[in-house]
Amino acid sequence: MADITRRLGWRHLRGAPTAHIRHHRGGKLLHDGPGLSFWFRALTAALSEVPVDDRELAMTFHARTSDFQDVAAQATVTYRISDPAVAASRLDFSIDPDTGAWRGTPLEQLGTLLTETAQQHALDVLSRTPLSAALVDGVTAVRERIAAGLAGEPRLPSTGIEVVAVRVMALRPEPEVERALRTPAREQIQQEADRATYERRAVAVERERAIAENELASQIELARREEQLVDQQGTNARREAEEHAAADAVRAEAEAARTVRLADAEAARSVRLARAEAEGAREVGEARAQAQAAWLRVHGEVDVATLHALTGTRLAENLPRIDSVTVSPDVLTGLLARLGTQEQA
Repeated sequence: MADITRRLGWRHLRGAPTAHIRHHRGGKLLHDGPGLSFWFRALTAALSEVPVDDRELAMTFHARTSDFQDVAAQATVTYRISDPAVAASRLDFSIDPDTGAWRGTPLEQLGTLLTETAQQHALDVLSRTPLSAALVDGVTAVRERIAAGLAGEPRLPSTGIEVVAVRVMALRPEPEVERALRTPAREQIQQEADRATYERRAVAVERERAIAENELASQIELARREEQLVDQQGTNARREAEEHAAADAVRAEAEAARTVRLADAEAARSVRLARAEAEGAREVGEARAQAQAAWLRVHGEVDVATLHALTGTRLAENLPRIDSVTVSPDVLTGLLARLGTQEQA
């Protein structure tokens, strides 16, 4: 919509770059082009504003396939007004000089024209297509047919309209039919999911079995190695015991040999000692015999009185110490009598 301001009976119009403005006064074209800005008088001016930007027209229509099934098509047509002068001459794009609003509804007329034309070509292709094929390849076929039909429609160029693009978003059957069509696919998907689940479980069970077998094999190998370890430990223990026994035997033999050597040395020493003692005893005996013989010889040559004196002296040497002696008359008389008897003898 054009921007119009008032100034003392004059009007100033400022158009957008995407709006083509046509200004007539008295049947003459004064201004013609997009994005214009000019002053005019409302009573004598005839203004038209034709949009030249790309426009999107969304449309939804129903059709029936060859197997008598209703489908809904959703499409979008992109168009633009390529010849504003022709469009302004065929449709009412005039605007109010005071407000800048369109006096009519030109874009609605263009929308109706494009919708009916596109719907006609879509119905033509869908009416010869079964529902299953329409749901599979119908979008492409409908889009191509609508694009070709709009390109070959003679009314559009004569109105100054150019179709830029055509898009078909969806072709959908009725809800009941769609649910019925979805059921086999859902069941198939569910079967695939169940099969995948079973296969995954089978793979998991197989992996668990493999893991269990690996663990069992590991346990068996561990037991075998433990058995080998026990055997090796027994062998080592026997070898160590044998070595200890051999060492003990060697020590015992050495101890026995040392004991024998000590016993032999002790016996030899004892024999030598016994011989020495015997020799000493013999020599002592001989010396004592010689001394005894000499003593006897000496005593044989000495008189009795001397022997008695020696005897008394030897006896006195062997008696304990006597501090005092008391001699009674009876003892003295007996002693003197014995001495006299011995002298007479």
